[in-house]
Amino acid sequence: MSDVVLNHIYKVYPNGAKAVSDFNIHIKDKEFIVFVGPSGCGKSTTLRMIAGLEDITAGDLFIGGNLVNDVQPKDRDIAMVFQNYALYPHMTVFDNIAFSLKIKHVNKDEINRRVLEAAKILGIEEYLQRKPKEMSGGQRQRVALGRAIVRNPKVFLLDEPLSNLDAKLRAQMRSEITKLHKKLATTFIYVTHDQVEAMTMGTRIVVMKAGFVQQIDTPTNLYNYPINKFVAGFIGTPQMNFFNVTLNKDGQNVTIEFEDKQQMVLDFENFIKCNPHYLDGKTYLTLGIRPDNIVLAERKGKSTIEAVISNIEKLGNETLLYADLADKVNTEESVTNASIIIKVPASDTHQVNDVIHLKFNPDFIQLFDAETEFTVMPFNPSKSFASLKVEGGKMVLFNKTLPLPEAFSSLKDGTYEIEIPASSIVDGDEFSLTCSKVQKVEDDLYLVCLEQDKDHYIFTTSPVEVKPGTKISFDVALEDVIFSDKETGIEPISHTFASDGKFVKVKEAKKDGRGKEVVFYGEVPNARYRLSDVATKRLFAIEGRNCFTNPYRLEYGVKIVEDSSNLIEHEKLGVYKYLKKSYLKVKVGDMINYVDITSYKGNVDDIKISFDHDAHLSAYNKANNVKII
Repeated sequence: MSDVVLNHIYKVYPNGAKAVSDFNIHIKDKEFIVFVGPSGCGKSTTLRMIAGLEDITAGDLFIGGNLVNDVQPKDRDIAMVFQNYALYPHMTVFDNIAFSLKIKHVNKDEINRRVLEAAKILGIEEYLQRKPKEMSGGQRQRVALGRAIVRNPKVFLLDEPLSNLDAKLRAQMRSEITKLHKKLATTFIYVTHDQVEAMTMGTRIVVMKAGFVQQIDTPTNLYNYPINKFVAGFIGTPQMNFFNVTLNKDGQNVTIEFEDKQQMVLDFENFIKCNPHYLDGKTYLTLGIRPDNIVLAERKGKSTIEAVISNIEKLGNETLLYADLADKVNTEESVTNASIIIKVPASDTHQVNDVIHLKFNPDFIQLFDAETEFTVMPFNPSKSFASLKVEGGKMVLFNKTLPLPEAFSSLKDGTYEIEIPASSIVDGDEFSLTCSKVQKVEDDLYLVCLEQDKDHYIFTTSPVEVKPGTKISFDVALEDVIFSDKETGIEPISHTFASDGKFVKVKEAKKDGRGKEVVFYGEVPNARYRLSDVATKRLFAIEGRNCFTNPYRLEYGVKIVEDSSNLIEHEKLGVYKYLKKSYLKVKVGDMINYVDITSYKGNVDDIKISFDHDAHLSAYNKANNVKII
């Protein structure tokens, strides 16, 4: 196996600058992953950490199932191809390719076999006796690839290998590297700033910006379902068109109003994934639409807007129309500067200054929050929206009347809008709704849309395809729901137990009774969690002796215990009962937490809690929020 796992990887320089922040990915065996983003986004730094050329500040790196944080680059079973080829100018092509094998004292016959095999794969057999200076850029890049191939590595790392080549040669080498990946059937990790390279080569793409991963997805999903405005604008040529708009829902219609007051009316069905808050006609959003998802309408209609052509680019196989929204047509001075690009067939006969009517394909309209710039209509929604009616000590949810949970007893009679996290839609038979739509998200995973009413839909996932019209039964973890009206004072239960803490070392007797040993603990109010040898090593590798003075947030599991040793000091704040679950609210230090007491039969006042040593303890440096262990 040659899979690669990056688990909470950070790169922080001594001056405090974060080059890479909380990078998480599981790269599957034989996958072709591309890291793409603008200069300085951290993509090459991440690749160099995988190679072992940069130290990892925090996090764990696994190659082939083995932790390699402290493994030397030469022992990681990887091969790296650099942007500048890194060939020895005084050696022949054969000697350049064979160099790493000679260093390892591989026998001569095996060296000849591997070099000739690599040369045949790359089509450079006739150049084996030439020097690098006698070869073109593309040929030299093949030699660099050959030097990596002969090592038979688990993982190939390629750091912008085509950036020094001209456009024609880059296109040719893109194809050759893709073919090479299929021939070798091993894992490739490729870094580039060119989104065309990323889209044409990767099975999955990692889009990065300012050290953070923005989105990890297939080329098709990145193009059609970007997670934020940055990804939407970075991926695709020409760039996606963006407009400031408001959306107003009226019955089963949604009116999109642009800054120049033009309006486009579409069916609400196209916006069922959108938070109702954004459909109030007041909240500004950024609408995105790609040039190839706009069509020219013959006449003005309720679902069209007007624009005037300002420039035309004929590209042979297609034509790009550059236009300005129609406020420039109807007034002397423009109120806005909204421009749009439309991709049309090469046979299009429009001229500059023509007024055109534009219709957007509603299936590909993107909507982004004006402030956060994240999508408000995600491909696979992380939450759904529903109405919960309270009346006479009962609640009605999904057309079913149930007793009002004690945790909701403060609610007055009325109707409340709630958010339901996807993770809280669980197996059960309390509720039942009809499947209205099914969409394939990835292999063996389908997004199922359940219709509550014409205004509310519930989204969940299924490992098998569900036919529309099928009745689906489920339960809802009511402790996780979020009330849109914050004045209710009802908060969802947090399932992460955390508190401020520190690390201490203690000299204590060995378990076998033979002398003493130094043991390291994570310490919270009145209790300690013994660190494993691996966790201790990671802690010291990252923090050094500062681990005894730096402030930390510790996250850990807890359990109810009978004995009185190593108890976590806490203040009991109340019990929250739901239909099927009960929780005790506690305060540890300055942090609020919840303990699941559903199965507890005793007096709540007698509850004692301690560490659940079957659960992992995590530590975050509070100064920079970097996960240490």
